[in-house]
Amino acid sequence: MLEKNILGKTCLELTQFGLGATGIAGMYTEVPRLQAMAALEMAWTKGVRYFDVAPFYGFGLGERRMGDFLRDQPRDRFVISTKVGRLLRPCNPPPITERFYRTTMPFDLEFDYSYDGAMRSVEDSLQRLGLNRIDIALIHDIDTLAHGKTAQPIAFQQAMKGAYKALEQLRSEGVISAIGLGVNEWEVCSDALDHGDFDCFLLAGRFTLLEQIPLHTLLPKCLERSVSLIIGGVFNTGLLANPFAENVMYDYGPASADKIAKAKEIATVCKSFEIPLGAAALQYPLRHPAVATVISGARSGKEVSEIIQWMDMEIPAALWDKLTELNLTA
Repeated sequence: MLEKNILGKTCLELTQFGLGATGIAGMYTEVPRLQAMAALEMAWTKGVRYFDVAPFYGFGLGERRMGDFLRDQPRDRFVISTKVGRLLRPCNPPPITERFYRTTMPFDLEFDYSYDGAMRSVEDSLQRLGLNRIDIALIHDIDTLAHGKTAQPIAFQQAMKGAYKALEQLRSEGVISAIGLGVNEWEVCSDALDHGDFDCFLLAGRFTLLEQIPLHTLLPKCLERSVSLIIGGVFNTGLLANPFAENVMYDYGPASADKIAKAKEIATVCKSFEIPLGAAALQYPLRHPAVATVISGARSGKEVSEIIQWMDMEIPAALWDKLTELNLTA
């Protein structure tokens, strides 16, 4: 069974692996409903009790699918996080193209980091999920990747003055148990620590076998303040799942030659210890005490099963030592 960790200063217990909804919402590849439900069923069977979603994932599709499954499970047996910062508006006709999601519901997205926008987002998410409460609410994508260098500081300030105040109130009222950010850049989390009392940060792709800058910057600050990290993107958009594949991706785009070369070096070291690269990628972040859990957007029961096998593998300390010795990890 998956071990659990306490999230920050809260009473929430998260399994060390959580299922993210990007996969079942059709990120990069269309995922039929039955396949998505099979992934959720497999996750539950294998002991996964933490689930992460967002309105952005499939423009509501991720929340609908996840809610359809979780409504049939005992509510006190799982923890769910969703996000605020984007509102869904009915759209006719539905969007034809979308960068990330191949299947979307008939909505357009609108950034809204205001107090009222966050309150509405939580209410809308509860309705799409069909659940009576959300455990963790995260302010989504207040980073440069989402807004660009010019607009990012504006979005950040709006979120701190608006959405954060709303989530802080909901937490104080007991409506939600924890609040945080869901972002792709560690610097945003570091800045946020100076603006509010956060329980956790969901940080995607920045503390992995390929990237460790937060190890000496953000993570010590989080430990000092009892703020937990939820690490997403542990496979760096697929590169750390199989760096030998054709057209492999990294950080939401084509992987560069140097990143592919480094990933292959890491894979070679793992192979010498008879450990799959995927297992090392999943378990590496969990070695740090600030990290409560890792999440991945598996899109099928088979993928979920493989991930749990990787989570259960015992990785020798000598492997981590070798990666450090070769300057492949910090």
